[in-house]
Amino acid sequence: MPKEAHTKAAEHHENAAKAHRTAAEHHGKNDPKAAHEHSTKAHEHSSTAHKHSDDAHKKSATAK
Repeated sequence: MPKEAHTKAAEHHENAAKAHRTAAEHHGKNDPKAAHEHSTKAHEHSSTAHKHSDDAHKKSATAK
């Protein structure tokens, strides 16, 4: 279902945003190792969100 794929994409986008904010906090605390770890997590969530978004768009296009 397109709705499920959109929901999964949104959840991963939210997780990516949280990880980006946490990375920024660690940069502010001059902790580059932790910042990098959270940036990597953010990238993983963004990539997964992109995959779910593509899936949702494909399902939406075929549902018409």
